[in-house]
Amino acid sequence: MNAPASSSWEALGDTFYRRQEMYAMQWSIPDLSDLRIAGARYGGPLASIRDDRKPVLLGRGLLAKPKISIHSSAGGLLQTIIWDAPSRIVGLGWTLAESLVVLTQDGTYRIYALSTGLTPPAYSQHSLGADASEHGVLDARIYEGGMVVLLGNLNFVEVKGWQEDGNVGGKVVQLAQAGLVEPPSCWCVIPPELSYSRGVEVLIGTGQTILRLDEIDVQDQHLTRGPFLSITPSPNGRFISLLSHLPDSSPQLWVASSDFTRSLSDFDLGGEGEIGAPGQAVWCGNNTVVVAWERTVVMVGPFGETLKYFYPDPVFLVGEIDGTRIISSENCEFLQMVPQSSQDVFRPGSASPSAILFEAADLFDKKSPKADEYIRNIRPDLVGAVDTCIDAAGREFEAHWQKKLLRAATFGKTFLDLYNPSDFVQMTHTLRVLNAARFYEIGMPLTYEQYQAHPPSHLLSRLTSRSQHLLALRISSFLHISPAPVLKHWAQAKIALAKDGTDTDEQVCRAIVDKLKDQDDVSCADVAQTAWTTGQTGLATKLLDFEPRASKQVPLLLSMKEDDLALVKAIESGDPNLVFTVLLHLRRVHPLGDFFRFVDSKPDAAALLQVYAKENDVELLRDFYYQDDRRKESACLAIEESWTIADFGDKVAKIRVAQKAFGEDKDSAFEAKMLDDQIKLLALQQTLEQESLGKSFVGLSINETIRACLIGGLSKRADKVRSDFKVPDKRFWYVKMKALVEVRDWDGLEAFAKSKKSPIGYEPWVDHLIATGSPRQAVAFVARCEQKNRIELYVKGLEEEVSEYRHWGGTGSTSRGDVAWWDVICAFVTQKAL
Repeated sequence: MNAPASSSWEALGDTFYRRQEMYAMQWSIPDLSDLRIAGARYGGPLASIRDDRKPVLLGRGLLAKPKISIHSSAGGLLQTIIWDAPSRIVGLGWTLAESLVVLTQDGTYRIYALSTGLTPPAYSQHSLGADASEHGVLDARIYEGGMVVLLGNLNFVEVKGWQEDGNVGGKVVQLAQAGLVEPPSCWCVIPPELSYSRGVEVLIGTGQTILRLDEIDVQDQHLTRGPFLSITPSPNGRFISLLSHLPDSSPQLWVASSDFTRSLSDFDLGGEGEIGAPGQAVWCGNNTVVVAWERTVVMVGPFGETLKYFYPDPVFLVGEIDGTRIISSENCEFLQMVPQSSQDVFRPGSASPSAILFEAADLFDKKSPKADEYIRNIRPDLVGAVDTCIDAAGREFEAHWQKKLLRAATFGKTFLDLYNPSDFVQMTHTLRVLNAARFYEIGMPLTYEQYQAHPPSHLLSRLTSRSQHLLALRISSFLHISPAPVLKHWAQAKIALAKDGTDTDEQVCRAIVDKLKDQDDVSCADVAQTAWTTGQTGLATKLLDFEPRASKQVPLLLSMKEDDLALVKAIESGDPNLVFTVLLHLRRVHPLGDFFRFVDSKPDAAALLQVYAKENDVELLRDFYYQDDRRKESACLAIEESWTIADFGDKVAKIRVAQKAFGEDKDSAFEAKMLDDQIKLLALQQTLEQESLGKSFVGLSINETIRACLIGGLSKRADKVRSDFKVPDKRFWYVKMKALVEVRDWDGLEAFAKSKKSPIGYEPWVDHLIATGSPRQAVAFVARCEQKNRIELYVKGLEEEVSEYRHWGGTGSTSRGDVAWWDVICAFVTQKAL
């Protein structure tokens, strides 16, 4: 038969506290006083190392390397770190992601990600900067979001914000000058989320007073109660507890508001029968302070009430947001204020509706008719009673009481017509998760309040770091959370362990792919990254074959120096930007000849390289054509380059390069001859520019050159261009006719027409003159056209004349719709045509 739930309660003033044994410790550590210990909050692990400030028996492990042992709250060994750094350890602490921070005296610190499967453990190392290296480190306070360090020159620096993955160092920031002349007697850190300024604040005990320090300035709080031995902020940051011990007096515990404007409690610890000041002081939630000597723990209430606990061995305290973990060599206990919902149900003599409901459910199980009477008595308050029982179930550690409370809530729900069961369902899910995490093999004594402080994904991350992948997967499935982070961590851990295992790369790859094949959120590339960093390149390549996203696949292949495969995968993806990325990487890391050999065997890559180089790196394109013996492309490139060259000599030289390239190709004789003519044309055009004093000829085509000569009055030069470059008569007549029309040289046009029979006929003359707005001159050439076309050409010419007449003052009688007027036109045209 179970003892009453309130059997372990102890009254402190008007409320109750309980101390519950969570675990019998699995370790074999006889004396915690010889160790320096750092405990992570939220039921987290404990890191310990021998305290080198304390003497040790001769021959007792003096020659062995120091080691940091990491245990769960149940004493199970999670990880061992052999300390190989020469500098002395100054501080240990935990990040929110449960990565261990180890700070040394020389100003360097390491961040060890908790991982039970890696030997030796992986870590990242960082430096606090030049000042820390020069002056050394005296002390540090490490909190979940960062770290504050006291340097040898008595200045403080802050390390701002660890990254979410827990193994990336923060930014080092110098805090304001505190003006200390000697090391402080004590100091503490108020994290940014708890401070009024929303920045980190440091409370420094020096002399009789306390200084408040931040990035900007330092403020004296003008206290006279010092010197202080310890300063401890409450979990919510609203209160401060301070220990002091003056000579020839007993130690004092003072509790004040965080701004020191109100004194809340002042307690003399001398009456507890202990010698000297306590070695530890932590908060038990936000209501009481727990102080500990080596074997005695005293909890001090807000009005001076105390509860005292004795232990056979030294203890270590870990403050939590809702209680205190008490760690000894034999047990892990949790001391907390009894939650209000539990007090309502289980307090002796309680007449609250929830207590009556709990009793009614118990009577119902015993088939007592009084159950119905009890329910009738609390019917108006039944909804609140059900809610209280549900909440109390979440606050209990023992499954027996959880079940009884949930059964009571279920019993109460049956008498309610309308009740939303979501809170009940949610609590049952939460309790299953909490009970699994609290199991001694996991060793995570989470309370309901601690669990609610972070999302469930945070718990999954903590479980995976302990290699509890199966439990994490079951919880993620139970809570309908994506299992991707768990599977990714599992795959990475399997790869790390496979390095020294007996499984082949193919077996490991198949096992991982089978697990990840239905998970869109897990990338095989991320897992392959782990394989590559551990030196398993073959396994990494096999895993990348199953990565469907080339954007993740290709960058890792480049990092692995699998350049040819990376280029193939980029081409297969059909993403030109990805191909460009690979090409630029290959160009940067390989000699030019090797780079071209990579590209030459892949037509798609070669085509994209040409597109890129043509716009951004013509020299690279020229080298590529030369390396690949592409004479035609080299010649065309030289021609394109000549277009942008202003200097005549350089332009001709570039065309000669193109001519030579065409000449070396037996199938490009025509192109070589054309370029030879182009060089002659350029020489002639330069001469024309010199003769015409300022007119531009260089760069024009043959037709444009002839036209420019005719417009400029250089008809003989136009004839020479015609003869030198064998311009056909038809083309020459077209060009000359249009040039004469353009300059309105009607006499020259008439003389040119009479010079000989036009090889192009005269219809083009008429059409062009009409199109350029010269219908009168056009009519003069209609008679020279073929007879069958004259009527139509006359009409076209006269239409233009009629329009011109109307424009300059014609009357309505000239309207095209006037029959008489069109009779006149037709008679005229017929006469002319005949």
